[in-house]
Amino acid sequence: MYDRIQADIASNSFYRENFPNDGQRFVAWYLHRVLLLDVHQTKAAITDGAGDKQIDAIVVEDGEERRIRVVQGKFVKPESIDATPLREVLSAWTRLKDIPKLQLECSGRLAERLEAMRVALEDEYDVQFELITTGSLTPSAVTDFEAFAKEMGESTDFSAGLTLVNSDLLETRLSEAEQRDLPELAAEIELDPQKCLVTEEAGIRVVLAMLPIEQCLKLPGIADGKLFRRNVRQSLGITNKVNKALRDTLVNPDKGKYFFFFHNGITALCRDVSFSPDKKKMKVSALSVVNGCQSLSTIYATGGKVSEKKGSQPKGSVLFRFYEIPQYDLGDAISINTNSQSAVKPRDLRSNDKYMRSIKNRYESQVPGAYFLTKRGEDRPPDKEAAKCVDSPDYAKMAVSWMCQRPNLATNEKRLFDELYKTVFHPELESQSILALKLWMNEIDKHWPNLDINEAVKAVKGAARFHMLFIVSQLFAFASNQSDKVPFPSATMNGLKYAGQSISQAKTCLNRALQQAITQSAQTGKVFSPQNWLKGKAAVNDEQLVVGAIVDVLKGFTTPETAPFIAAFTVPAQMFSFRWSAE
Repeated sequence: MYDRIQADIASNSFYRENFPNDGQRFVAWYLHRVLLLDVHQTKAAITDGAGDKQIDAIVVEDGEERRIRVVQGKFVKPESIDATPLREVLSAWTRLKDIPKLQLECSGRLAERLEAMRVALEDEYDVQFELITTGSLTPSAVTDFEAFAKEMGESTDFSAGLTLVNSDLLETRLSEAEQRDLPELAAEIELDPQKCLVTEEAGIRVVLAMLPIEQCLKLPGIADGKLFRRNVRQSLGITNKVNKALRDTLVNPDKGKYFFFFHNGITALCRDVSFSPDKKKMKVSALSVVNGCQSLSTIYATGGKVSEKKGSQPKGSVLFRFYEIPQYDLGDAISINTNSQSAVKPRDLRSNDKYMRSIKNRYESQVPGAYFLTKRGEDRPPDKEAAKCVDSPDYAKMAVSWMCQRPNLATNEKRLFDELYKTVFHPELESQSILALKLWMNEIDKHWPNLDINEAVKAVKGAARFHMLFIVSQLFAFASNQSDKVPFPSATMNGLKYAGQSISQAKTCLNRALQQAITQSAQTGKVFSPQNWLKGKAAVNDEQLVVGAIVDVLKGFTTPETAPFIAAFTVPAQMFSFRWSAE
């Protein structure tokens, strides 16, 4: 793995030209190749250098992840490393308990990332520290790692997870990142025929089996999450309250043997099931756990303790339900319903809501080739057009940016599917407007790589794309002298033939507004975070910043050559409405 990374770094000018040493290049490689950040996001996330306070990178992941990754890298030839990097992680964790103080002591680059982190923490984002290395920990360092992970996870003032991303996990994560679709998992599972029942329900074969806890450690795809690809959520780490309790039971010699009685069981889907003649082995294909991700991840993380031999004392078992289900839609329904008793994200529980179904039915029936995805993991049917395919989270983000005029809320997926749900999934937005929103976003994504946009904005593409959409709607409003209203997206279709030109103007507006915001922040002596600015009201409400930039741009379109552009962006007054309220 070390040689492969070294070759990747040496052959890619992005790493050589932007980062001064192999340590920074290794962290940049991880962010870019494994976490799939683009070049701008990668450059913005790197904090390594003078005054970095043992923090090499900070990544704030918005959307459904709502996670902060604090990364420390150790790029060495395959060799044993001591606990020094772990102590650096512990030092960083301790310093991050007081972010305002740390901002005064650290470099400017780190101060900006800390500001983004501070706001995310206020919004209850999870924190995950990652030590990435091509080396291996010494036995004493492994002991320190377990102690540090426990201390960080059980902290009452700043709880955080700690993950060791070594060569094996790096290889697995890289392989996963290189594949657009996760490969199917197959497994051979050892059974006790006396503790296994094979039956059928509603035409579906069901296998109920009591498996020893140790057998769980042999299941594929736990460490890299592939086993949970159809689960409604991924592992929350052992710092989660419920997972802590699971771990305590597993390692307790008095309670562990009763684990079966304390646990509700694990639900797994597979396409095919076959048994050996003696019924002591079962082969499954396309294996996926849809309920039990937290349990299996915790069992795996506690594997060392679980595997310890303590005489003939029983280790405990867990109930597995294997369902042989080739139908993908039924599998999705099982995934949602078997998780309803847990803290499932609002998005998952809305997938069959009446508002969602209404939009889906209206859009697909009225727009040829269109498809509206409501469920996580759902694939577009091959007979539908990708350009007209809308995912429900994207629809919510587009609607809040255009109809509510609040692109700053587009990154808060939790809020969009909770308190703002009935607003953004408005039953009155007709299908052509949904299509228009999608087509405008397609154009923004198409032109994005070539836009001469502020580097800080490019680093937060997930938020900036929806600010671009908002500004496009404002260009129509101001060109039509309807600045206090919002154009119906369907009325802007004519402007799509000038999409490149209009997106370029939207880029100019955003650049000007951002530069003014940076200047104002510097004058007040505050740390400026582009990511926080795009998520705050100032990027939308401050007329001097946003509206002023739009007006200045449109003033330049008064020549005869630009008349067709202005005509295409002039929409009749009856095609405007007041914005939907998102406050």
